[in-house]
Amino acid sequence: MADHQDAAAQMEDLEDATLSGKTTAALREAIISGKIAAGEKLNEPRLAEQFNVSRGPLREAIRRLVAMGLVRHIPHQGATVVTLELEGIMELYEVREALEGKAAALAASNMSDAQISELRELFEVHKQHFQSNSGEYMQAEGDFDFHYRIIKGSGNQMLTNQLCNELYHLIRMFRYQTSKLSTRSNRALIEHEQLIDAIEQRDPQMAELVMRSHISRAKEAVRDFLSPNNKRQNSD
Repeated sequence: MADHQDAAAQMEDLEDATLSGKTTAALREAIISGKIAAGEKLNEPRLAEQFNVSRGPLREAIRRLVAMGLVRHIPHQGATVVTLELEGIMELYEVREALEGKAAALAASNMSDAQISELRELFEVHKQHFQSNSGEYMQAEGDFDFHYRIIKGSGNQMLTNQLCNELYHLIRMFRYQTSKLSTRSNRALIEHEQLIDAIEQRDPQMAELVMRSHISRAKEAVRDFLSPNNKRQNSD
């Protein structure tokens, strides 16, 4: 199993080194950050010129983004950046609550002392960013993402594949879209510290409880932010 996972990781690295892999990464980040807006149709000639690639690598990149769930392909219309309605976003958070809760419980049992120490150091980096940027939550990817570290620390490869591959970029996309929730960012930082405490204490039940509560609160904040009543108040 380990050899198979290592081979898969090596293959992924090789794919990312190709032109289509690099184009995928650049286009993915433009979508996640909102530079290419939700619902926007992907204009292939313009994007090929923007990323300095031919149509072949660009189309391969778009196919990968469809597989990631960031882009929808509509026959005879082309590719469009996804726009999830409130119901879809709530479903995404419900899946996160279940899977990341379990990941946190496993992390409390399986993370090494060194990994926990690194997680604490990462938390301090996020905290400093928050304090230096008017309460803005640090938008990070991969090893700089607090949740990503905990998921990896679970030691469960199937769980990691679900959260860090299939759902990860959709989750990041909606973090950016809800980054205006500064009051939620402050609360999230407190909850992250509570989560580290539970993991340090090797308390799987508490770690799962804190993580599930953390994501549940985030879901309700997003629900309030995206509710029709709130949108009408913001437009008044």
